[in-house]
Amino acid sequence: MKRILLISLLLAGSASVMAKLPAPVLDDAAKAKAEEAKAKTAHAGKVDAYKLCLSMDRAAASYFKTAAASGKTVKPAAALPACADPGPFTYVAAAATAVAKPVEAAGAHSPATTAASPPSATAPAAVPTGK
Repeated sequence: MKRILLISLLLAGSASVMAKLPAPVLDDAAKAKAEEAKAKTAHAGKVDAYKLCLSMDRAAASYFKTAAASGKTVKPAAALPACADPGPFTYVAAAATAVAKPVEAAGAHSPATTAASPPSATAPAAVPTGK
């Protein structure tokens, strides 16, 4: 009994250690590859939806054909948009991510004058600009 308890405690401890490992650091090539894989997966989903749409259209057409041949009265089909073919997979690598400029380089500067008093909770009175 003690052996089983000891083994279960060790397994629980190792699981908690595994949960605390940091995420792996990806370089630019790995990030680009991951983005391309994500785009391929999204395109595959669109292709699957297109194929499903085509098969549903064929099934509905077959149903209406057999229902009309057997003399059943069938309500007309609801008007739906046509199936959109996603086309072949194309991937254009995204441009390099823009690096944020420092505040000084972004054009956001401190006021030219030195503050005469600490900032207050109320709005200051209008200051004439002299223009």
